[in-house]
Amino acid sequence: MNNTLDLLNLLEYIDPSILTYQEWVNVGMGLKQEGYTASDWDRWSTRDTKRYRNGECFTKWMSFQGSNSPVTGGTIYQMAVDGGYVPLRKDGHALDWDDEIKDDLVVVDQAWLEGQDIEEPNNWEPAKELIKYLEILFDSTENVGYVTATWEKDGKYLPTKGHWDRTSGQLIQELNQCNGDIGAVLGDYKEQAGAWIRFNPLDGIGCKNDNVVDFRYALVESDSMELDKQNAIIRELELPVACLVHSGKKSIHAIVRVDASNYDEYRKRVDYLYTVCKKNGLEIDQQNKNPSRLSRMPGIMRNGKKQFLIDTNIGKSNWNEWFEWIEGVNDDLPDPESLDSFFDDLPDLAPPLIHGILRQGHKMLMAGPSKAGKSYALIELCVAIAEGDKWMGWNCEQGKVMYVNLELDRASCLHRFKDVYTAMGVDPNNLKNIDIWNLRGKSVPMDKLAPKLIRRAHKKNYTAIIIDPIYKVITGDENSADQMAHFCNQFDRVCTDLGSAVIYCHHHSKGYQGGKRSMDRASGSGVFARDPDALIDLTELSLSDELVKHEKEKAAANYISLALQNLNQDYFEENVGLDDTLSRAQMLTHANRCLTRMQYIDLEKRLDKVMRLAGQKTAWRIEGTLREFAGFEPVNVWFDYPIHKIDDSGVLKDVMPEAEKPPWQKGVESRKPKEKKKEERQNKLEIAFANLEMDHNEITVNDLSQEMGVSNRTVWRRIKEHGGFDFIRTGDGKASIIYRKEEENTCDNN
Repeated sequence: MNNTLDLLNLLEYIDPSILTYQEWVNVGMGLKQEGYTASDWDRWSTRDTKRYRNGECFTKWMSFQGSNSPVTGGTIYQMAVDGGYVPLRKDGHALDWDDEIKDDLVVVDQAWLEGQDIEEPNNWEPAKELIKYLEILFDSTENVGYVTATWEKDGKYLPTKGHWDRTSGQLIQELNQCNGDIGAVLGDYKEQAGAWIRFNPLDGIGCKNDNVVDFRYALVESDSMELDKQNAIIRELELPVACLVHSGKKSIHAIVRVDASNYDEYRKRVDYLYTVCKKNGLEIDQQNKNPSRLSRMPGIMRNGKKQFLIDTNIGKSNWNEWFEWIEGVNDDLPDPESLDSFFDDLPDLAPPLIHGILRQGHKMLMAGPSKAGKSYALIELCVAIAEGDKWMGWNCEQGKVMYVNLELDRASCLHRFKDVYTAMGVDPNNLKNIDIWNLRGKSVPMDKLAPKLIRRAHKKNYTAIIIDPIYKVITGDENSADQMAHFCNQFDRVCTDLGSAVIYCHHHSKGYQGGKRSMDRASGSGVFARDPDALIDLTELSLSDELVKHEKEKAAANYISLALQNLNQDYFEENVGLDDTLSRAQMLTHANRCLTRMQYIDLEKRLDKVMRLAGQKTAWRIEGTLREFAGFEPVNVWFDYPIHKIDDSGVLKDVMPEAEKPPWQKGVESRKPKEKKKEERQNKLEIAFANLEMDHNEITVNDLSQEMGVSNRTVWRRIKEHGGFDFIRTGDGKASIIYRKEEENTCDNN
């Protein structure tokens, strides 16, 4: 059996109610293979209240006869990991089933441990011992369970259920008046057997776990080592012991404060307590976990030996204080370092991943409004890292990248990657460097996702993990600084454990963004902007009608130029000048001269689409806040679906962001002539339709309504006003599919 990982602790991460029958059986087989008991399996199985059957585990247990390929504890370990269990080594890597935990939660150095002797009391007053025990553990109004009667089996005296009908106050009053005769109060007991008491208060109805009214204490008992060693370890561990009782034989009973609010919390705290004791050399009797357990009663004789109080109120004062202490001893935090030791021999900086922007193992946030193409930008970054290419003008080091897709269905995501590769003009030579983890509909909060991600990415040597988008995995209120700090710490965990950069995107806050710094535009707490090592922010630029017209003309001229080179290379080289390639009108004149009538008609049809798409391009300004590098001048880009392209011409340099238009400019625009407003309405319809074309095979009125932020009735009015769209009624009559009309082009070419 691998005894370095406690399978009973691992079971806390496995919910039996969601397992199949075979998975439930596998847990039982694994427990038996590793030397655990049917009771362990049965206790865990009770968590499945709907399917649990009393006695079923014990019957099934007997049928597990072993095999050549047995189910082992490794199966239980893997199920626990799938449930969120991620133990870490000191070096930050996740533990496997066969790894050994040597120093986690270890306080006691066994090599230097000296036993601590226990002195039997000389002037022993049994009734006072028991009174002191009751006063420490119980309130005067709480019912106490105790046993003095026994029955014999195989030469052993075993306790009966006993009594639970009197309160601590009643017992103390009677003990004060009994002249030292405990039997007169509790009933006579056999000295060969001794007597027992329950350390948690009961409801006065019974003595089972269900009758416990306050899960206040747990029993720590070990009968497999010397008494002085037991005593020493209990004290070294600073256990919050209320009463330490000598059993009258070969063990000490420590009544430890666990202060649990309910039974589930009690179980978890006792498991933790027992784990700490075991790792520190105190072998605990695992049968003592239940809160209604009997312990040895002080003030009683047992085979000529006293059951007596060794000590009271030792160690930490309560569970929380002890827990913080035991965790603090093993906090894994580094010790402070003297700068003098490293000033002349500094460690190497992490190498850059995106030159001038981000180092390997660091964090980057990309923020922007809706329709900025953030997802496409991150896919472009995946391609740039995988192929060692440029991203937004910055060189990227080649490496492996995992893209965590939380928003797109699998097919759409894969198509986007191919579309981006094609549009970037990059040869897909290193597709093996990109792994995609599709989690749409399966995402979990980041604190649960992080360990699952780490487990899957371990040993893959990713240079970057890209998470898109984070609103799908945010835990807590995004406007709460402390909750978002906890959320962002999960990215640190991924960076530290994998040595990978973590890159993620988030949306802008609602409302006016003008006047805000780039780092203050992301939605939610300012933690988002201040946590990453690099923040890349996209803001939309407000394009004038003249600039849009210029881009449409330029796109048309460029398209005609490429067409002529393809269809009539000789004419192009002899007759077309450089200035001509910048003018749509000039290029159409050349096309009219050198192309056939059919070629010209086909060119005009295609040209209309080219100009329409050019008019739908959006412009964006990239600004940044960097921790590791000097700042950079804003970068202007076009989002020309499906990729972003650097504005090499400089036409966007002086364009103002949409959100930063001065009030006077907005006022002028509000007074535009009716025809101008009509044109804008039509443009908005065109842009909305084009945006939906990116991800939809069929576009409905509802789709356009949501995209434009207007009612269905308004969409119908604008479709009618535009004149370039038509519709088809669907079979159910509940929706209409909108499509673009085919335009008939005429040509004067003879």
